[in-house]
Amino acid sequence: MELRTLRYFVAVAEELHFGRAAARLHMSQPPLSRAIKQLEADVGAVLLVRSAAGVALTPAGAALLEEARSLLEQAERARARVAGVATITVGLLADSADPDATRLADAYRRQHPDVEVRVRDTDLTDPTCGLRAGLVDVALTRGPFDETGLTVHRLREDRVGAVLRADDPLAGRDHLELADLAGRRWFRFPDGTDPVWQEYWHGGEPREGPVVRAVQECLQAVLWNGTVGLMPLGHRPPGELTVVPVTDLAPNPVVVAWKDASPLVRSFAALATAAYQTTGGRRTS
Repeated sequence: MELRTLRYFVAVAEELHFGRAAARLHMSQPPLSRAIKQLEADVGAVLLVRSAAGVALTPAGAALLEEARSLLEQAERARARVAGVATITVGLLADSADPDATRLADAYRRQHPDVEVRVRDTDLTDPTCGLRAGLVDVALTRGPFDETGLTVHRLREDRVGAVLRADDPLAGRDHLELADLAGRRWFRFPDGTDPVWQEYWHGGEPREGPVVRAVQECLQAVLWNGTVGLMPLGHRPPGELTVVPVTDLAPNPVVVAWKDASPLVRSFAALATAAYQTTGGRRTS
């Protein structure tokens, strides 16, 4: 199993479209399709299913995608160490549009112009963004989560609301309490997700509803199924959805976290603290 073939597979799995994946890889579609078929033969399992609706991952494909991403990241980090390039890998939790994160990126680049910053964008099933697995050096993420073995510094707090369809009976309220959402189906995270993280985002109770891994999946679960869930008020959903403040849930912390404090990581944490202090430490809308 070659790293090149794994890169091909990851591109198709992320794009869920052979044409877009081929364009992303700067290659034609037929050799890409042949490479994926050979990979399936090598692993002895069907990884992708094509249909009129597009391409979908099989359970085996989803498992390989996680492993392939890890292998490719480790290979890239090994290459950088051998080449002697100073690098830092930053894990981001689906918040790359955050203006505070943009300010931090600018500050870090000014202070460390010769450092190559690699970004690992992660889904909602791992709030540590791969810290424990050694996939990143530092994480810019949200809490709360199990902090065992990690150093976690709070940067900002965001108020949280319930995301609802615009035609939901509760959508016109100026605020809600968790009790108002009792008995509703929620989008929820897969079994095995950090229990501290799940408890907060599930409103402190076990929930029933569709399983999601990414922000867009959360929004689509509400749009298509009429489920509910929680999200920071600063996020702006599509026009068909709305977010109503929930008053009896603690604000959600934005944090920087790390496992091993190298000089580059310590500088990142210090610059993050400075960048996020400019907003006063709390976002209310």
